[in-house]
Amino acid sequence: MMAKKSKKAKKVKSTQSRGSTKVKLLSGGNPQIPKADGDAPVQDYIAAMPGWKHDIGRRLDELIVRVVPKVRKAVRWNTPFYGIEGRGWFLSYHCFNKYIKVAFHNGSSLNPPPPIESKHQEVRYFHIHENEFDEKTLTTWIRQSSKLPGESCF
Repeated sequence: MMAKKSKKAKKVKSTQSRGSTKVKLLSGGNPQIPKADGDAPVQDYIAAMPGWKHDIGRRLDELIVRVVPKVRKAVRWNTPFYGIEGRGWFLSYHCFNKYIKVAFHNGSSLNPPPPIESKHQEVRYFHIHENEFDEKTLTTWIRQSSKLPGESCF
């Protein structure tokens, strides 16, 4: 018996990643990247981000590495995660049609907290739209967030 395809996993279109493999873009244009640890899968995700989101993803990754040189990276649930060994994941992001949703996993403890609340009490979000990269604010939140206990969901 064949399993039904999930509507959420519906193929929108494909794009090239760093390698020669086609990457499926899920609804909202989020790249489908297999679960893996390290910089390589995160770079594959960034390479597959569509349009203007690619440049924002690259800038965001570079900023995180500059602010937190010993950052740990992984892809989980088609989402890049950034963390500190032994303290958990402090940040992740995900593509949507009109913005990139940056999740600060300990965002309610940041000063000031990112503006968008989550159903999870500790998590706060910041949406990055095209041509709206606020490096100063992001740097402040990344620095603070990396020093706090993060999410240890995996």
